[in-house]
Amino acid sequence: MKLLKLTINGLPHFKDVLDIDLVAQQRVNDDDKERLCNVFSKIYVNKALSFIGINASGKTTILKAILFVMKMLNNEAINNIPSKTILDDLDDKQLVTITSFFFDGTYVNKLESSIGKEINALDGSEKLVIRDERLWSKDFHKIKTKKALFDFADSDLKEKRDMREQYLMDDVSIMVAENKKKNSNIFIYDMLGWTDHNTLNILGRFPKELLTFLDPSIEYLECSLDEKKVDIRLKFYGKEEIAINHPTLLENYLSSGTIKGLGVFMSAAFAFTKGGYLIIDEIENHFNKELVATLIRFFMDEKVNKNGATILFSTHYSELLDEFNRNDSIYIVRNKNGITAENLSNVLKRNDIKKSEVYDSDYLGGTVPAYEAYMALKKVLISVK
Repeated sequence: MKLLKLTINGLPHFKDVLDIDLVAQQRVNDDDKERLCNVFSKIYVNKALSFIGINASGKTTILKAILFVMKMLNNEAINNIPSKTILDDLDDKQLVTITSFFFDGTYVNKLESSIGKEINALDGSEKLVIRDERLWSKDFHKIKTKKALFDFADSDLKEKRDMREQYLMDDVSIMVAENKKKNSNIFIYDMLGWTDHNTLNILGRFPKELLTFLDPSIEYLECSLDEKKVDIRLKFYGKEEIAINHPTLLENYLSSGTIKGLGVFMSAAFAFTKGGYLIIDEIENHFNKELVATLIRFFMDEKVNKNGATILFSTHYSELLDEFNRNDSIYIVRNKNGITAENLSNVLKRNDIKKSEVYDSDYLGGTVPAYEAYMALKKVLISVK
């Protein structure tokens, strides 16, 4: 299943509708095609999507919202999805409407889901419920343009949530029946939970080539689960093997960049195999810029990324924007009277302008800390004795 676009209306703390479009919005020329994933006909999606903004602009919240939608489409009960925290501030009178567009290999689908909060009158407990849901589908052969891709005005309603059907739990999407029928889902490699914890998130024997790339002094590294305990075998060239029984102890032997690199690049490898999605918050944490740039280049290289996997990440590194040939791969995130995410292609039409310089200049507005805040902080630091 390929996610094409999602819009979310009514999210707490957002100024407007959150609109994330994975489909290439700018003109696609022959040079672009190898860096994009051809879904069908002339429809291409970006294989890397960046969300950049200053601190507290809302980048993490946006990634959580995307992950929430993906997991809902994967039949997960919305009350069991960790990123449901984006809906914590809903009251029982508010509704959040999520519109998801996705391709299942035969049909382009539009799913509209309305989610609210239900409060138990007896004990005051709260839960999220899907109050209404509708699904439209149309044959991809009939779609010739991007404008037609998201136009379902002439499409018949395929399925509607019927609360009288007792088999469907009130926090599970009607997609559960569709996915079962078509044996489809979205392959997700979620690293949001590892932003503040730099620990190995994958077990197994790590490829020698990856180890050499990250730290040439490592001969081998094996991690396995033995009687509910992690057994780690690490060996450096010319040294004795080191046995470790807990992943956190690796910090005594490996750099933070190597540890993060092992998890990120292995997750990327799985995403390449499945054509899935890798989601990373603050991608530059523990990494030098060249490692991050290498990861992005791998996703945009059709020889490496054969199945059209997609990486979605947030960053503070404006220099990473220069890795993108296209402006429609970049979302500028701001938080002024509410979070907004604006696609760079809407404000910067030319792809050949150096994106990092445009971002750092504050030409886009709200992309660098306010000058007044800078001067106030400077005065305080000068006054310290």
